[in-house]
Amino acid sequence: MYRCSAGKQSCDPAGKFATSICQDSGEIRRKKHCKQYPNCQIMETAEDKYTKDGTTETHVNSADGTTEIHGNPAVDIYTKDGTTDIHGNPAVRKDTGNWRACPYILANECCERLAYYGMSSNLVNYMKYRLHQGNATAAKNNSDWTGTCYIMSLLGAFLADAYLGRYWTIAIFVIVYIFGLTLLTLTASIPGLRPACENGACNPTDAQSAAFFAALYLIALGTGGIKPCVSSFGADQFDESHESEKKRKSSFFNWFYFSINIGALVASSVLVWIQDNVGWGLGFGIPAVAMAIAVASFFWGTPLYRHQKPGGSPLTRVAQVVVASFRKSGVKVPADNSLLYEISEKESAIQGSRKLEHTDQFKFLDKAAVRTRDDKINGPADPWMLCTVTQVEEVKSVVRILPIWATGIIFSAVYSQMSNMFVIQGDTLDTKMGPHFKIPPASLSMVDTISVILCVPIYDRIVVPVARRFTGNERGLTQLTRMGIGLVISIFSMLAAGILEVVRLRIIARDDLYDSDAIVPLSIFWQAPQYFIVGVAEVFTFIGQLEFYYDQAPDAMRSMLSALPLTTVALGNYLSSLLVTIVTAITTRNGKLGWIPDNTNRAHIDYFFWLLAILSLANFGVYLLIAKWYTYKKTAAEDIELQ
Repeated sequence: MYRCSAGKQSCDPAGKFATSICQDSGEIRRKKHCKQYPNCQIMETAEDKYTKDGTTETHVNSADGTTEIHGNPAVDIYTKDGTTDIHGNPAVRKDTGNWRACPYILANECCERLAYYGMSSNLVNYMKYRLHQGNATAAKNNSDWTGTCYIMSLLGAFLADAYLGRYWTIAIFVIVYIFGLTLLTLTASIPGLRPACENGACNPTDAQSAAFFAALYLIALGTGGIKPCVSSFGADQFDESHESEKKRKSSFFNWFYFSINIGALVASSVLVWIQDNVGWGLGFGIPAVAMAIAVASFFWGTPLYRHQKPGGSPLTRVAQVVVASFRKSGVKVPADNSLLYEISEKESAIQGSRKLEHTDQFKFLDKAAVRTRDDKINGPADPWMLCTVTQVEEVKSVVRILPIWATGIIFSAVYSQMSNMFVIQGDTLDTKMGPHFKIPPASLSMVDTISVILCVPIYDRIVVPVARRFTGNERGLTQLTRMGIGLVISIFSMLAAGILEVVRLRIIARDDLYDSDAIVPLSIFWQAPQYFIVGVAEVFTFIGQLEFYYDQAPDAMRSMLSALPLTTVALGNYLSSLLVTIVTAITTRNGKLGWIPDNTNRAHIDYFFWLLAILSLANFGVYLLIAKWYTYKKTAAEDIELQ
């Protein structure tokens, strides 16, 4: 144990903390009393106590504001990424963010996903049996609604990045979310709003259907508004300029997705069973209660959160670069990139964003940063005529990401089959689990959830360390490699589903069950492999997307770009809906039943699975070309590109 023989006392610039620094050991001891600085408080020992740039300490005399310079290492008190606390003050590293703030965010996400999947996992069956819709109509309406949930994430992301910040955007949209869930519960509980059923057949009125869909689309607005903000807000709790926090952030995305699937597991097992065996009122009411718990958890962690300041409208900044580039279309870009316009200050002109290094792609956009005689030499530049290099690079980052984003749409169309064709297929199979219990077809999606819950720790604790030894990459696999592996795995899920459908149809032909209501003598648990494979693909692709879009997004556009993988889910559902519409229109010509008739025993859903497998294979080929072309983002503070 070292003794502080000649301790030095220091205060941070705000005069709030005091420490005792041992000259002989270099360690920081907690100081119980600070007579010389009566306004100071006790500072606990932190894991990383010193700045990494070799700076020395300065303390402020709290009485007169004068400073004294010492040769001791400067204590790393504040975050370096511009984050603030709830009051707008610079975030103190030891008191805010990091894993101490994440349990509240992860608990919020877990309960919110329990609420979402609790009412959405079995929704196609509610539409079929309570709203009296056919297979194709129910699948289409379910896909359209799911797509809207995710497309609305663009609205929430825009408001968060431009005006409100992520915290307040989440706070506002969770209220809308609860209203929607409450109304949905009422439509399944109150006689006037609940469809009347007789002898197993339900006949909803137009008003009842309208109330149901109004509730659904309120939920779509609520979940869409918060979805892109929660993962980004969680990642904001880790300072990228701090080495140990940066490593923890990469792990955060794995555990964030783990939390999602814990909620989904409860929803797809317990809640789906309640909906099928107890009642839809209780089945929808429990998700509403879960959402209330999610809200309470989120607000409980408020004092611990770090906040990124909104940087103004990202759409305006993109438009400014495009307009300035076209205005200067005749201007030649100098060979020396240092001649391009950038402010001299250390921080970027965009609030909440670090400066970005110039890249050589999309040279035309560089014209927006070329100074001409018409531009002001002194004073602020007209952003519609002259943009900084950082603003131009923001737009380049978006343009580079868009092709990667587009390749996620087919993957999402495959993923959406778990709540559509997989359920329709499972409705015809033997759901017995022992002599007295039947598992609802929609509950088999819990196999996907279990797959994710098992694979996330394996990936985080085994795959990453092993891959790191071979690749030298701190993430183990690059983000693009990780996503590509998931795209390949997803192809096998469609092959598994198609093979099972071929077996099912052969049994139907053997037993002549084409027009029978009898259950096909094939256990529903034969669907488990296709669900499990989708789960493995998720761990690689969806989690890889979360990290990729947050990491590659400019600082002031992170919510917007974090919404991109969510919009692929939306477009994937819309694509699935479009494929169903096209396939139905083509295959029902000349009086034929088509691939997806209401009588599933005469259907050819296997053809639909083969179609998705072929599209997925072609999509992966395109992805390889785009990934090879892609250039990773680099901030001005970095010396090498991320690998």
